[in-house]
Amino acid sequence: MMKLQSLTLQNFRSYPKKTFAFSSAVTLIVGPNTAGKTNILEAIIFLATGKSFRADQDKEAIGWGEEMARMNAKCQMLNDTCELELVLTSGEVQGVKAPMKKYLVNGVPRRQVDFVGNLRAVLFWPEHLELVTDSPSLRRRYLDSVLVQVDREYRRNLASYERGLRQRNRLLDLINEGNADRRQLLFWNQLLIKAGNYITQKRLEFIDFINSHNVSGVIYHVEYDKSVISESRLEQYAAEEVAAKATLVGPHRDNFVVAKVKNQNSKIKSEDDEELLDLSKYGSRGEQRLAVLWLKLAELSFIEEKTGERPLLLLDDILSELDEKHRDLVLGVIENQQTIITSAEDDVVHLVSKKRLDHAVIQL
Repeated sequence: MMKLQSLTLQNFRSYPKKTFAFSSAVTLIVGPNTAGKTNILEAIIFLATGKSFRADQDKEAIGWGEEMARMNAKCQMLNDTCELELVLTSGEVQGVKAPMKKYLVNGVPRRQVDFVGNLRAVLFWPEHLELVTDSPSLRRRYLDSVLVQVDREYRRNLASYERGLRQRNRLLDLINEGNADRRQLLFWNQLLIKAGNYITQKRLEFIDFINSHNVSGVIYHVEYDKSVISESRLEQYAAEEVAAKATLVGPHRDNFVVAKVKNQNSKIKSEDDEELLDLSKYGSRGEQRLAVLWLKLAELSFIEEKTGERPLLLLDDILSELDEKHRDLVLGVIENQQTIITSAEDDVVHLVSKKRLDHAVIQL
């Protein structure tokens, strides 16, 4: 199992230059709001997935007034060490055009598809409490953040699909303006169909795994609202796509609904049979929080099943959002993998000490 030993940040968010050392068990990062606790976890997720979970554009993580930021992680493997480094730039460094991102493993440049997956992490932060109720884009990003860590082909197909989607949408714009012919869509149609079908299949497998995962008798269900991409569906929406200047079908339009079982003693049926109730509409705030906890615990187990290793667990100021019962459930889980917990309250140190868990404390 890979363990994160240290993290060095340079010009990243609020850190001009700082190194953090982590326990192989539990590390508590305690400090007031705005102290930079979440910035540390953001850097770790950058190194795990190649993307930020906070910024619309990754370059937003570069320190104010700086041209580049650097994240460097030293990790311990079974009988070896591994050094991961990710460099962000604004696109220009000292007047010279530079790549927006650069990935290195043990000092050797790597493509994103080969870099992601070396370090695996599961993040639970306050915004995830909106996973049930917020926009579909948040749920799609969630699916991708899990699958890119365990499936190299998913990473490759997702990158191919996103590039192809941008090109196809540009072409639809040109067709709308009368500056291109529909026959030029053929290449991009085939690319999106091939990559999109792989993405859909892997998302479905993950959702099936979630639905088979039980946590303390909790009964929820994820309904996958997939947007299938095929030649016939692209043809069906041909006129609408030109008018909208956008591709209207495909996994970039996917969504999923987290539902509770109306009668928990009955067999789960389709939503049409009124056995499932959409939590975003019919769930209490407490039920929505519990559902997200269920998703995150399933995510931990899914990554372990696919890789044979427990991922790093990151809890960003989340314990205060849970009631005592479910806080104890989370604290029981953290014994199984390296965990980093942030909190604005010193009480979290007492909670972890009470569970007699080995831990270190970083005070900001």
